[in-house]
Amino acid sequence: MAGLVKTVARWSKAPARDVDAPSGTWVNMVRGLAARATTPLLPDDYLSLLNPLWSARELRGEIVAVKPETEDSATVIIKPGWGFSAEYAAGQYVGIGLRVDGRWHWRSYSLTSVPEQSDDQISITVKATPEGFLSTHLVDGVEPGTIIRLAAPKGEFTLPDPPPSRLLFITAGSGITPIMAMLRSLRARGQRPDIVHVHSAPTEDAVIFCDELRELEHAQDGYCLHLHLTRDQGKVDFDRFDELVPDWRDRSAWICGPSEMLDTVEDLFTAAGLEDQLHMERFTIAATDKGGEGGVVTFAHSDKSVEIDGATSILEAGEKVGIQMPFGCRMGICQTCVLPLEDGHVRDIRSGTEHGAGDRIQTCISTASGNCTINV
Repeated sequence: MAGLVKTVARWSKAPARDVDAPSGTWVNMVRGLAARATTPLLPDDYLSLLNPLWSARELRGEIVAVKPETEDSATVIIKPGWGFSAEYAAGQYVGIGLRVDGRWHWRSYSLTSVPEQSDDQISITVKATPEGFLSTHLVDGVEPGTIIRLAAPKGEFTLPDPPPSRLLFITAGSGITPIMAMLRSLRARGQRPDIVHVHSAPTEDAVIFCDELRELEHAQDGYCLHLHLTRDQGKVDFDRFDELVPDWRDRSAWICGPSEMLDTVEDLFTAAGLEDQLHMERFTIAATDKGGEGGVVTFAHSDKSVEIDGATSILEAGEKVGIQMPFGCRMGICQTCVLPLEDGHVRDIRSGTEHGAGDRIQTCISTASGNCTINV
């Protein structure tokens, strides 16, 4: 607390940006506070002195711990900052922005925490892949205490409440992550539907959450786990699925895994006329996981250009080169800053959503995703 008081005192006495004031007098405190009240600074300009999670402009989080799950996967535990809603649903995903070597990288991951057991923290479980720059860094290289950017939870791959009485889960590899959240949520709420769960992985050592799944299998009536180890057994033969799950036609199904598996299961349910019972989540390596954020922003009407990284907004880029751009809240709420994107692509800093030529974008929360041109 003493350190915080000293920091605030120094901040209040020091001149605000571009404000000339002598140092060493008590008058400076009044002048400094007055200057800050009348100088167009964002809350983030000084809130970060107190706590980096106190941001009025973007969602942030702090990595609390990284817990290994398998040789190439880990659960990342995160403490969210201001503005993050705990009203998410099991099965939804969250956007993660991590700065690596001076550049921001974005990726979306399924939440494996559940609101019923959050303790003001959330978790994602990440499997490192050779082509996944960010996933590999999260599993192998991120340190506790690292500040990240967050996007609000999204996704429709969720269970209704109350859930159907008979469920079928089919997962493979890291496709287990949203289903694990569903299993945890059901257990926390005391809901015990009849569940058959078919999960594929190369070996038992490669099964994410293996111990928890085995414990659930033994402790919870109505949960039946079919663990399919592909290195010895090959892939699940869905042409003979009746032998594995004889009553699959009577169950509501939630499926997550590689596209090839999802296509096969979709064909199975469609052929049976049961596509309404099927719910699927497809996961792929997003373009943002391979780098490429930032670029040159060209302001067409002003004939000015500036190169920015993937953390600087289009609005900030324009202000850096002296362009007066419309803005209001600077938080993506009021729509005052909306302008047309003439060419290229931009990315929503909060969610990672890409926008292309012809779209009208919010410049205060959009950054370059490669070179782009704005009509201003």
